[in-house]
Amino acid sequence: MGKTPSYFIVEAGALPEIFLKVAEAKRMLETGEADTVNRAVQRVGISRSAFYKYKDAVRPFNDMLHGRIVTFQILLKDEPGVLSSVLNIFALSGGNILTINQGIPASGCAAVTIGAETSGLEISMEELLAQALRVEGVLRCEILAG
Repeated sequence: MGKTPSYFIVEAGALPEIFLKVAEAKRMLETGEADTVNRAVQRVGISRSAFYKYKDAVRPFNDMLHGRIVTFQILLKDEPGVLSSVLNIFALSGGNILTINQGIPASGCAAVTIGAETSGLEISMEELLAQALRVEGVLRCEILAG
């Protein structure tokens, strides 16, 4: 009976360099910047054996969330149009909103939870969060679960 894998979310800067290079080689293969594993590993400066050792274990956080249902928690100022602007960002980026739950505003703020299916996203999860945070009236936007 196989052991169930456990996962950690670790800031990229805290990872050993080999993991970052494996992730970069995988990205190059996915985008077509490198057409073979050999070319990808040469460009990032690792061996093929290191690539194959870690390739299934290293995955950017964004990739883990892509194609899944993700719950976003957003704190908004209680002002007309703020939630609409956030929902528009989801629509323009290809996110499919499944649920919207908004608490009753208190102290001029409202907590909103959005459940969205992310397989159709045309931008990264990080960019989606950044765009939502740029909306005037958005105080906080984060991934609650995915």
